[in-house]
Amino acid sequence: MTIRCIAVDDEPLALDIIESYISKLPFLELVKTCSSATEAMQVLQEEQVDLMFLDIEMPELTGIQFLNILKHQPLIIFTTAYPHYALEGFNQDAVDYLLKPIPFDRFLKAVTKAQERLQRNGKPTETAAAAHPAPQQEQDFMFVKADYKTIRVDFRDILWIEGLKDYIIIQTKDQKIITLLSMNKMMEKLPETKFLRVHRSFIVSLQKIDSIEKSRIKIGNKEIPIGEVYKEQFLKWVDENNIQ
Repeated sequence: MTIRCIAVDDEPLALDIIESYISKLPFLELVKTCSSATEAMQVLQEEQVDLMFLDIEMPELTGIQFLNILKHQPLIIFTTAYPHYALEGFNQDAVDYLLKPIPFDRFLKAVTKAQERLQRNGKPTETAAAAHPAPQQEQDFMFVKADYKTIRVDFRDILWIEGLKDYIIIQTKDQKIITLLSMNKMMEKLPETKFLRVHRSFIVSLQKIDSIEKSRIKIGNKEIPIGEVYKEQFLKWVDENNIQ
């Protein structure tokens, strides 16, 4: 399995270090190094890329701004000198968040996470010589029946989902939708990389988590309990996304 990568950073020394680290790992293939987000955008339009090492503080477009305008994103590993961007990085569903100067062992841990995620998703590039078709777009919405009509719900707008006997409440940033559906059926509709069931009565959007304290998740002003049955899986996800 070959993972095709690009590195995006306005610091030449940072690019040299990442290029050197990539060269040490036979399962990584460096497609190109880019000194700006606009240069990287051009590469992504022309090449199949599985993984992007992305700096956050860059002129013209920051790494976060760049991701927000991309329609099709590869997996992301942030590389930055600023630890206060960590939460924002995880809100972007980043694989990992590397603080400069980046030691090789942390780099290896991060790319191993990316390798495991690609294997789970079944989307790695098989060989460097393979053709590079445009990636398939993951469906980013669903339709639910509520109030005698069918409503489109974008996954990115969902904060959490709460089960109430035979009904569920879908809480988005703008509205509360009540529909006749089971929690199990709801989980089947949701992308597993973005949502996780954390309690018998709650599913959370992993990208919307603001903080975790003891056995509670906070999303905005809402405190959501973590059930014992679901705690191990949730803590495993937290560990996989921990910068330590």
